[in-house]
Amino acid sequence: MSETQNRTLAAAGAVLVYATVIGFTDNYVRVIAEDGGLWQFHATRTAMALALLLALAAPLGLRLRPRRFRGVLARSAIHGAAMLIYFGALAFLPVAQVAAGLFTAPIFVLLIQRFIYGRPIGFWQALAVGIGFAGAIIVLGPEALKGASLAATLPVLAGALYAMGNIATRQWCAEESAETLLGGFFAMLGVLGLVGMAVLTLFPVEPGTGPSQFLLRGPVWPTGSFLLWTFVQAAGSLLGVGLMIKAYQMAEASRVSVFEYVILPTSAFWTWAIWGETLAWYSWIGMALIVVAGVMIARQSPTASRQ
Repeated sequence: MSETQNRTLAAAGAVLVYATVIGFTDNYVRVIAEDGGLWQFHATRTAMALALLLALAAPLGLRLRPRRFRGVLARSAIHGAAMLIYFGALAFLPVAQVAAGLFTAPIFVLLIQRFIYGRPIGFWQALAVGIGFAGAIIVLGPEALKGASLAATLPVLAGALYAMGNIATRQWCAEESAETLLGGFFAMLGVLGLVGMAVLTLFPVEPGTGPSQFLLRGPVWPTGSFLLWTFVQAAGSLLGVGLMIKAYQMAEASRVSVFEYVILPTSAFWTWAIWGETLAWYSWIGMALIVVAGVMIARQSPTASRQ
């Protein structure tokens, strides 16, 4: 039981570092969006991230070759699709509503593990997910509950795919190294980015304004600011996503997925520190609930100790 607890705490620590790094880098996506498009961003970030990964492979003794190519490919495709749907939904919906949909992932993790893998849902797990999700909704604000349309289902679909990818990390890729999965994830996003750039080059569209401008902008000559902050994104994502993958290899997906809620307060901190933007009072109540959920999920219930 102590070994399970230690691995759970280690996974929580990895997620905390991940959230701190990603919360910082993601705050500069608004800067990147001023000079480039989503597809060019993914393609450029992948090129930079893979270059860094290859440069570190020899001195750090990293193993990049997959043991099960199909498993790594499937996981990379699922996570890549989740991220594309998430960013694509920004063209139609407020950021808060899209984020709220993505944070349904822990609920899908439990449902998938129960109905596909036949694993029981522990009382503390279910309660913690419910409390954490309620806290996320409160942090995101009342606007997260507005709008019922086909477009509104897209972030929920992204959440379901994200949950599937997280489960696949442990179920299909348990023997893979974190760097192998990291390379596969970036490679898939890079391929999707190149495809998007090619389509928008052959069939250019008017990008318009707002989120759709980032989504529909074709390839343009990169500015210094675009390259700088895309490199920061690449390096930060390489570290952060690598730690997240390691966390899902150290503990059950149903536990790690709840820890991911910590990215909300860390992102809010960096938003305040960088841009001077603050949260509403009800957001702090939501964050308190998120902390409670994290503490609850870390406890070892009889069901959890047998998993």
